[in-house]
Amino acid sequence: MEILEEVKARVYKFGNKKADGNSTMKNLLGGKGANLAEMSAIGIPVPPGFTITTEVCTEYNLLGKDAVVDLIKAEVEASIANIESLMGTTFGDKENPLLVSVRSGARVSMPGMMDTVLNLGMNDEVVLGLAKKTNNELFAWDSYRRFIQMYGGVVLGMKPESKEDIDPFEEIIENLKEKRGINLDTEFSVQDLQDLVFDFKDVVRKKKGLIFPSDPWEQLWGAIIAVFNSWNGDRAIYYRNMNGYPADWGTAVNVQAMVYGNMGDNSGTGVCFTRDAGTGENVFNGEYLINAQGEDVVAGVRTPQQITKLGSQRWAELAKIEEDDRLENYPSLEELMPKMYKELNSYQDILEKHYRDMQDMEFTIQDGKLWILQTRNGKRTGAAMVKIAMDLLKEGMINEKEALLLIEPNKLDELLHPIFDPKALKRAHVIAQGLPASPGAATGKIVFFADEADKYKNSILVRIETSPEDLEGMNIAKGILTARGGMTSHAAVVARGMGKCCISGAGALKINYKTRTLTVGNHVYHEGDWISLNGSTGNIIEGKVATMEPELSGEFAEVMKLSDKYAKMKVRTNADSPNDAKVARSYGAQGIGLTRTEHMFFEVDRIKAMREMILADTVKGRKQALEDLLPMQRADFEGIFEAMEGYAVTIRLLDPPLHEFVPHQLATQKELAEEMHISLQAVKNKVAELEEFNPMLGHRGCRLGNTYPEITEMQTRAIIEAAINLKERGIICKPEIMVPLIGTVKEFEFQEQIIRTTANKIFEERNDKVEYLVGTMIEIPRATLLADQIAKKADFFSFGTNDLTQMTFGYSRDDAGKFLPIYIEKGILKDDPFEVLDQEGVGQLVNLGIERGRSIKPDLKVGVCGEHGGEPSSVEFFYNSGMDYVSCSPYRVPIARLVSAQAAIKSSL
Repeated sequence: MEILEEVKARVYKFGNKKADGNSTMKNLLGGKGANLAEMSAIGIPVPPGFTITTEVCTEYNLLGKDAVVDLIKAEVEASIANIESLMGTTFGDKENPLLVSVRSGARVSMPGMMDTVLNLGMNDEVVLGLAKKTNNELFAWDSYRRFIQMYGGVVLGMKPESKEDIDPFEEIIENLKEKRGINLDTEFSVQDLQDLVFDFKDVVRKKKGLIFPSDPWEQLWGAIIAVFNSWNGDRAIYYRNMNGYPADWGTAVNVQAMVYGNMGDNSGTGVCFTRDAGTGENVFNGEYLINAQGEDVVAGVRTPQQITKLGSQRWAELAKIEEDDRLENYPSLEELMPKMYKELNSYQDILEKHYRDMQDMEFTIQDGKLWILQTRNGKRTGAAMVKIAMDLLKEGMINEKEALLLIEPNKLDELLHPIFDPKALKRAHVIAQGLPASPGAATGKIVFFADEADKYKNSILVRIETSPEDLEGMNIAKGILTARGGMTSHAAVVARGMGKCCISGAGALKINYKTRTLTVGNHVYHEGDWISLNGSTGNIIEGKVATMEPELSGEFAEVMKLSDKYAKMKVRTNADSPNDAKVARSYGAQGIGLTRTEHMFFEVDRIKAMREMILADTVKGRKQALEDLLPMQRADFEGIFEAMEGYAVTIRLLDPPLHEFVPHQLATQKELAEEMHISLQAVKNKVAELEEFNPMLGHRGCRLGNTYPEITEMQTRAIIEAAINLKERGIICKPEIMVPLIGTVKEFEFQEQIIRTTANKIFEERNDKVEYLVGTMIEIPRATLLADQIAKKADFFSFGTNDLTQMTFGYSRDDAGKFLPIYIEKGILKDDPFEVLDQEGVGQLVNLGIERGRSIKPDLKVGVCGEHGGEPSSVEFFYNSGMDYVSCSPYRVPIARLVSAQAAIKSSL
């Protein structure tokens, strides 16, 4: 990207019911900046400020600091002047100072992943002027020490780099608390805060070798550049990769006049949701702290109080706090500041109706005046997402199409995870109670450090509180448990976004990182001990608890029914057993797009017959072994056909190379020789004979059936006989026989002849027949080029995008893991092409194959059966390509059904 000289503006102002931008400009202004502009324009009290666009971040990454500062300097200075005029203050003035916040703002919410600096503009003179102006020394010096600590960590790089490192600022704070015999920051005196400021600046000088900057403009440019740099920080990169957000989006920077929640008992700050982010319940809820700044709420250092009276009573019930104690020590905002609550409640109602979605809001009360700092579409669990969409529909706020488009396809996966067995829960031993921050069921071994979450196959991350640096470990762990923090803490918000079970604010827990122990009452739990979390109730349970499969019911079932109403492309499943077929059908699969027959041969009672067939030196010997396999395979097909009664079932003939079926270890080769009554050397010779340099491009697929036609004959007989057997029982089945890995028309013709000849023979034997199709899997690039010729013979095409991707890129699926992560990290590839379809390259071949096939046979049935059949962006591509169906694993069927509907809706807009 070149310098964007043609851009009209790089900086957009907002405030006083005016704004240069609006909520449609998220790509340019980031989600936060776009919503600040929108709120300002509709009359919500937003502290004035300005947004530096995401394009400037991209320019910064290309050009560096000096060039970008030159590009935006005049606009930034004019925008600061605009804030000054609206607030009646002056940036850097020692008597009437303007202080600002500097925050990130990507086009999607990335909570805690990038950096923020508050109270910027402070120095030794400004703090005195602020104290005099507000007549509040404690507030002024508290703001100053917070600024130095935040600026030191974010801009000067004085953050701990690992769990062994100590935050130098926190160490100073804890030492002072110990010396003074106090526990909370709010107990510091003015002298304490002045001492902290002196010690903070001293530690900056000693550790960084520089004087803490006192010039507000130097501070501002340092913070802006630090926010740009945080876009490429480790945790932001990990979060982007985890969610599939492109690296070239960049972040906006939002500079806003500071308003203060730490000016005393008539001030406060909080976070609230227009609906419950965990359950989707239509209840206004949130948390606040008196005499605090916004970071205090999400950091989890102080356990916040509830905004509503109902929420406070529910919280007290969970925490086992008596009503009198609650009212005295933990009143809700509704009870403590009824006027402020009433105003906040009115704004949440306005904003939800304006955005027509659940909102996550941040607010500050400064000396009795309410300010809204941010709103965004709230992060929510999969269950809440579905309920909110359906409730908004029933309330008439959105229509059916909008309800479906509100749902993130991949988050449906959360609703398909196992849940605790109610019978097992009745026997469970609950050891403590916390806040149900993110629902779900999690069982695992205790770990205390995020970078050790992969120590066990199933782990529960147990922390006093989490921080953004814990993101990777939170993602790996099965569940998250914190002793501090509320429903809006970092742990809670991030866990909900991940769909991860989380319990926060479990105050009964005593966590000792040094001894790696968790103490509850008189019982001590060590690292590696099993615990279970019920994220729906907040119960912390000793040991393992049995789980069970969830059901597709309630609002989830309503979404699926609505999806089927608008979907035009059908969804099948990949299933190799009757049980897989039953599960997929229960999730709404409309047939099977791929049954891999080779999976049936690996079971203990079948592998012997398969090996006998492979070791046979004659056609007669192979046929004899295949006769033993026939009834087993026929029974499998009968079970699958019955499970999918009335729907088409596509069965792929034997595909993998034969070497996969023979033993390669000496011990198992000896066993096979004894079973077969042949010499060990004969087994070794056969194994050596089957060995290939590149088996994935070797003797496999239709090449096996064309060299050993008796294999195709046996499989065809098993399929057709199973269908006839079911027909005699009154069960309708629609078999589709698929020839794999063809690269020439002749390969298909040879296999088709064997299949049809065998089928006709069976029809004569049984004096009955069934309808069936013969088609092919398009997975070799050459087949897409010859699709018009193949379509003259084939009844259907099924694109095998796994192998098509492998052969188009020239990447081995088995070995690509060595370099693909590096390619993605360096931006050589945007996504793993085996997970997300490469629409630019492989997608062109898919479109070409469909176009050429249907040029000969307009009604040619076309589907896809690769792993991409359940990946949302790929499913949308297949719909736009004109496919009749996609096929995916059973647990991805609901996702594909939703995306099929969404794709149809988008194409009609």
